[in-house]
Amino acid sequence: MRKRLEDNRRKAANAMTAKMNKKSLWLIFLAGAAAAIFASQARGNAAEEIKRLAALMQWKPGMVVADIGAGDGSYSFAAVEHVGAAGKVYATEIDAKKLEDLRAEVSKRKLQNVVVVESKEADTNLPTACCDAIFLRRVYHHLTKPAEFDANIVRSLKPGGWLAIIDFPPRSGLEPVEGVPSNRGGHGVPQKIMIEELTAAGLQMRKTVNDWPDDDYCVFFVKK
Repeated sequence: MRKRLEDNRRKAANAMTAKMNKKSLWLIFLAGAAAAIFASQARGNAAEEIKRLAALMQWKPGMVVADIGAGDGSYSFAAVEHVGAAGKVYATEIDAKKLEDLRAEVSKRKLQNVVVVESKEADTNLPTACCDAIFLRRVYHHLTKPAEFDANIVRSLKPGGWLAIIDFPPRSGLEPVEGVPSNRGGHGVPQKIMIEELTAAGLQMRKTVNDWPDDDYCVFFVKK
């Protein structure tokens, strides 16, 4: 009798374990599927934004473009499609882990024309007059030394080179960015202040696009 009860308990426990394992596997599957969908959407957004950026900045095969604050590289890799094998894309980052991941992804994709660069708080670390075009997507409002960094952006552009700043005005509900100038007014950067700073650095504003995705704005400058 006791043996039968123990067998029944063991069977019930095994059945419950199997059920829990099945549920765990299903949750893992759902999480993986959600991550894949999110990654696909992120890539799709990057491709669409870069396509629009390339058209507005008149990118051509063979050009040299820099993505400052490249993050996971989605926008850098999308840019490669527009400059072609004869062109080059600099992907800069300040975060050590992101730099490591970027280099690994570039190696995995065997991209000979994507150069990963470690930038600094006040310096792009890009070569002088290396770029036909530079873009910063949601990066400018993180700059703690904008005047110094802007000067280095200008140095990195070729004469006649284009700069695009994609960013957003201060938004409620977001934590303030530590170390940035107090005139930001919160997490984000007022378009007027950003334009004033880059104009003071020696760039000429060319056009403003206020219907960028996710309620961002995009402002274009040219090096005189």
